[in-house]
Amino acid sequence: MTYHHLRNATAVIQTKNDFILVDPMLGEVGTIEAFTKERFPPVRNPLVKLPENTEFLLQKVTHVLLTHQHADHLDEPGISFLIENNLPVTCSVMDAKDLKEKGLNVVLELEYNKPRAFLGGTIEGIPARHGYGKVAELMGNVTGFYIKMPNEPGLYLASDTILTDEVARVLVDYQPDISVIPCGSAQLDAYEPILMTVDDILRFTNLNLGTTICNHLEALNHCPTRREDLKLRFKEQKLSQKVWIPEDGDSKTINLH
Repeated sequence: MTYHHLRNATAVIQTKNDFILVDPMLGEVGTIEAFTKERFPPVRNPLVKLPENTEFLLQKVTHVLLTHQHADHLDEPGISFLIENNLPVTCSVMDAKDLKEKGLNVVLELEYNKPRAFLGGTIEGIPARHGYGKVAELMGNVTGFYIKMPNEPGLYLASDTILTDEVARVLVDYQPDISVIPCGSAQLDAYEPILMTVDDILRFTNLNLGTTICNHLEALNHCPTRREDLKLRFKEQKLSQKVWIPEDGDSKTINLH
């Protein structure tokens, strides 16, 4: 399996037979409003361009996974791309009606903790909590995915979540070979953080027996955590060998253990 990191949470997962697009935020720099205007500089999002290999990978996409409907995971250009190419979409049952009304080709609707057949293997919706405390209720529903396909590494896409018992359960019960987590420590102008703090990112990585891939970095104005700072914290905790912090456009092949 090869994980192609594009920007923020947008990625393409390449298997032997498929190219799976995750959470397409495909718009130009500055096409989404700033997510915080007081706590951090009110710069419009995304902050960075898509990498040069984006178009090449998008032309190969065979399937799409949508974790939730926030604009940094599914923007208007992303919606247009999915509709124009009539790409088959897998999402949460909680988002399916809205996405269908937008014109997307939803072919699989997932409930939490109920595996379904997917591309010759299985996919399961994993509960995600988008923030600490009351802000999680305001952020709405999110689903992670645990995917297991024949002769491929087990893959956990946590999506926008903090470290919860449900998240830890995936690491203990399924022991995924690859886990992708949001590491930007995003915050709004009010409330507690809406993604894992750095301390919880380190706890997750300690629990995880496989490779941790860090996304949600340096692409949005409400995500203060920098790649270099995160690398230093991993180094201090002697966790560097367990993590991959990709630059936009980077790819990494991870084999079945």
